[in-house]
Amino acid sequence: MKRMIGLIVILLGFLGIAFVSTGKPQAETKAEVPTVGILQLMSHPALDAIHKGIIKGLADEGYTVGKNVKIDFQNAQNDQSNMKTMSERFVNEKAAAMVGIATPSAQALADASTKIPIVLGAITDPKGAGLVKNNERPGNNITGVSDQAPIKAQLKLVRQIMPQAKVLGVISTSSDSSAQVQAKMVTKEAPNEGFTVKNFTIANTNDLHQVAAQMVTQVDAIFVPTDNTIASAMPTLVQVANTQKIPVFPTVDTMVKQGGVATLGLNQFDLGVSTGKMTAAILKGKNPATTPIHFAKKGELIINLKQAKVLGLSIPQAVVDDARKNGTVIE
Repeated sequence: MKRMIGLIVILLGFLGIAFVSTGKPQAETKAEVPTVGILQLMSHPALDAIHKGIIKGLADEGYTVGKNVKIDFQNAQNDQSNMKTMSERFVNEKAAAMVGIATPSAQALADASTKIPIVLGAITDPKGAGLVKNNERPGNNITGVSDQAPIKAQLKLVRQIMPQAKVLGVISTSSDSSAQVQAKMVTKEAPNEGFTVKNFTIANTNDLHQVAAQMVTQVDAIFVPTDNTIASAMPTLVQVANTQKIPVFPTVDTMVKQGGVATLGLNQFDLGVSTGKMTAAILKGKNPATTPIHFAKKGELIINLKQAKVLGLSIPQAVVDDARKNGTVIE
């Protein structure tokens, strides 16, 4: 009798295994939703636009937040210790990919992991920042998008708008490696357009008002490279420059909207879209080591006629017409 019961138990067990193996009484296993960690240096319109563009780029490639991708967005508020902690957070939660908006963010992510794919969200000089070995074949777990501005074209635009200007002031943050790279490029190229360059640097936003007040008494125009510290305090720079009717020419479209006169710059939202699409490609299996850094081919002309009027500055009609046809005019 005991033997019979044992046989029945074994038989029932076998039938149970067979039944379970069909999967009919079990809930279907959900595919794991990948996490993308996005680390942003600080808040200001340019970086915020890149962030929005990343979400759009992911969506364009089929990754919808809350549906088939999870976004862990962290804003470091320009604090180095925050960047380190937030980068480690992404690693601990086993993010499928990480995105760094601005060079310091990307460097913090690179320090945190050499294995998780990292996408650069608008980094001016990836190779110079030590993030990749080569722009064509980055080599490790990092690739992304550059926001290198078309400096020569921008200087030609400044000259076209201000044919009589002699001294060009360049203001940048001393600790911002990307800004310093561009400041050197301006210093080298500006004489070809007939400008004498005077460089001014700040350590942080607290310095900006005082340094700008000195600068506007010595220059005919101000050039601002891609600089996150100055971008975060653009209204201060514009306010001081307006006291002496000195026009400000930034490299970024959002900074023209904040009171710059004009730029032939890169659209920050579009850079974000490119970053999002590259992130999507990596989620689908593309290897960052062999994915070239993406460089935007041309800038977008954006003119702030409202600001030009405040300064009593007449912008050539040909420039305005070009902006109306191919770019943006703020009136």
